[in-house]
Amino acid sequence: MRGRDDRSDGLFSYVRLDERIPSDHPLRAIRALADEALRSLHRRFEGLYSSMGRPSIPPEMLLRATLLQAFFSVRSERMLMEQINYNLLFRWFVGLPMDAEVWHPTVFTHNRDRLLEADVAREFLTALLALPQVKKLLSSEHFSVDGTLIDAWASMKSFRPKDGSGSPPGPGRNGERDFHNEKRSNETHASTTDPDARLYRKADGRESRLCFMGHVLMENRNGLVVDTALTHANGTGEREAALTMLDRRGSRRRITLGADKAYDATTFVGDLRKRRVTPHVAIDGRVSKHGVVRKTAVDGRTTRHAGYRVSQVCRKRIEEVFGWIKTQAGLAKVKLRGCPKVEAVFTFAAAAYNLIRIPRLLAQSPA
Repeated sequence: MRGRDDRSDGLFSYVRLDERIPSDHPLRAIRALADEALRSLHRRFEGLYSSMGRPSIPPEMLLRATLLQAFFSVRSERMLMEQINYNLLFRWFVGLPMDAEVWHPTVFTHNRDRLLEADVAREFLTALLALPQVKKLLSSEHFSVDGTLIDAWASMKSFRPKDGSGSPPGPGRNGERDFHNEKRSNETHASTTDPDARLYRKADGRESRLCFMGHVLMENRNGLVVDTALTHANGTGEREAALTMLDRRGSRRRITLGADKAYDATTFVGDLRKRRVTPHVAIDGRVSKHGVVRKTAVDGRTTRHAGYRVSQVCRKRIEEVFGWIKTQAGLAKVKLRGCPKVEAVFTFAAAAYNLIRIPRLLAQSPA
């Protein structure tokens, strides 16, 4: 018989929120991993909050909501709060009860900023990689490193002389500004919107833009991110960040590090050898206009081994990390200002990338 289009709403629901989510939904395995990593950060969270006063948003919920923002490309905190309000999947993943009120976007942002400034993102990534089931997926000997440009949340019109000179933008919401015959550099100019952003050009013939430089250290077995860093955009940032991430690992055993031609510098290769790191760096064999081939810092001691060629193949997988972070997690142009916050969001995005891939890798690995 025909069913009735009865629009009367029931006052009570007898179905638990957990029962609304399919048992084979991919977010179930991801949430289990995230919750296990968050439990190991309990003492860290206790030290960030006072034992007195009004309760704030639980940090675990803040981090789960931040992960959702990366998973589903939610471009703003306001849209995220709207989704959590009516999307049962989002509400379940965050851990918010069915009848609980969703937070105001400004309140959510202010509470999350405390975690971003406290370097919790790196600790969460470390806790995730330290899980027993995840450690067996990681290589302890072979790694790759690379960097990418992240556009700052600042307009080129905000790049003004530090001494206060120069013509301001025209009137209106998006007033014009004339840059003709004005020599701009990071030494004489700075962005009034985000002073940490730097004017940088990726290559000859490319446009200059205000940006940061994000760096990733990847293990070569399954292509998981083991560390991240964010620096000012400059010509030496990639090599300096690589050494910083290697020093944070503190490994005493010999390892290999794959990298592209930008890392082929005599000083950098020497620093790697001092740290007992075999430099599997691509050779920069550029030829000058006079026909002289650039002298490389990588010699036959390294290139003669088959492992060098394997590293050159594996290191290209790091571009998949950057592609996911920029397109899916929405960090092609970051929506925060200042190096500390941008670095924290970049690290959360890398952790989200790992969480997407780890359940699939565990399903493929033998018991």
